[in-house]
Amino acid sequence: MRRADASDLAGSTAVGSLVAFVLLTLVVTGRAGAPLFGDQDLNAWSADHRPPVALAVARGLTYTGTGVLPYLLVALAGVVLGRTARQRILFALGCVGCLAAAQAVRYGVMSLVARPRPATAEWATHASGWSFPSGHTTTSAITGGLLVLAVLARAPRGGRGLAALLACWAVLVGLTRVYLGVHWFSDVLGGWLFALCWLSLCVYTLARIAPHTFATISALRPRPGPTTTEELPDGSHPHREVPPHSAP
Repeated sequence: MRRADASDLAGSTAVGSLVAFVLLTLVVTGRAGAPLFGDQDLNAWSADHRPPVALAVARGLTYTGTGVLPYLLVALAGVVLGRTARQRILFALGCVGCLAAAQAVRYGVMSLVARPRPATAEWATHASGWSFPSGHTTTSAITGGLLVLAVLARAPRGGRGLAALLACWAVLVGLTRVYLGVHWFSDVLGGWLFALCWLSLCVYTLARIAPHTFATISALRPRPGPTTTEELPDGSHPHREVPPHSAP
């Protein structure tokens, strides 16, 4: 599996998640923003199961999915991804730009769909704007995805535990929006699909327009196995010396 294979996988994922997101958006708009199957049940269950400790934890988690913190985290992801000082600066700026652009596009989609939020009587935290797709969910998913990529790029094996924790954080931030009553679950699902599409599109674009930069990120390319060779930039293969057989 080479760079072209990885970029094709990212492109396929971007297309698949985009199709799913568009279909979900059409369903939401076709029902004039009304709750979809399971939305009301999940919100009703959340409203009936909010002990003080769980409520405090949910509020603490949900606050990490907005504001300055996600931008600081994606900048850190860029610093970790870079190998030289110049790369660290460029990657940090690129990750910040990736998140900012995603938020701008999401805001445009949100304004076009204009889906009302659940009834304010069910809210357990502050919220503003329209409901679909969830902003906290999108922001935390993109932030978590970039952090996971950075961790796996620099610690492919030892960083798997940390990468799993970061992925769980991103998922939990989205779920807190339902638990706190300010979003329908379909809003959160839309945020996850949008984030997956955006991250995949960014990986695909990077692989196509900046192959040398792509090649420096080890998390985006497979490692050669015991029976494979890794391509060099000029398309040749590294020479392997075969030890002579010893005489019987």
